[in-house]
Amino acid sequence: MPKMPNYFVVESAALPEIFLKVAEAKRLVDTGEVETVHRATQMVGISRSAFYKYKDSVRPFNDMLHGRIVTFQNVLKDEPGILSAVLGVFAQCGANILTINQSIPSNGCAAVTVTAETNSLTRPLEEVEDLLRATPGVVKAEILAG
Repeated sequence: MPKMPNYFVVESAALPEIFLKVAEAKRLVDTGEVETVHRATQMVGISRSAFYKYKDSVRPFNDMLHGRIVTFQNVLKDEPGILSAVLGVFAQCGANILTINQSIPSNGCAAVTVTAETNSLTRPLEEVEDLLRATPGVVKAEILAG
């Protein structure tokens, strides 16, 4: 039976430079800034063999959440239009909403759980969370699972 991989969240400053260069080369290819791995590796100053050695093992933390289903837990004031504004943030950021669950308001607020597919996000997940928090009428917004 193959051993399951172990994962670590490590501050980028603590990583060897090769890992950062591999991540940058992947980003260049993924965003279409370059058309080939050869060109990406030239731009970041690594060999193609180093790129292929580490490419499946290195990715930025926010990319690990990309392409996944993420659940957001929100507490909203019980006022007209606030839920619509929250859903607008998801639409603006390219999230595909899968489910919305809202509790009955109590003490002027309601818990709203939104589950969204994040593979089409146009912004980092942390920025989506910040935009939700900045929306008028949102008391609390956090990523619950993902």
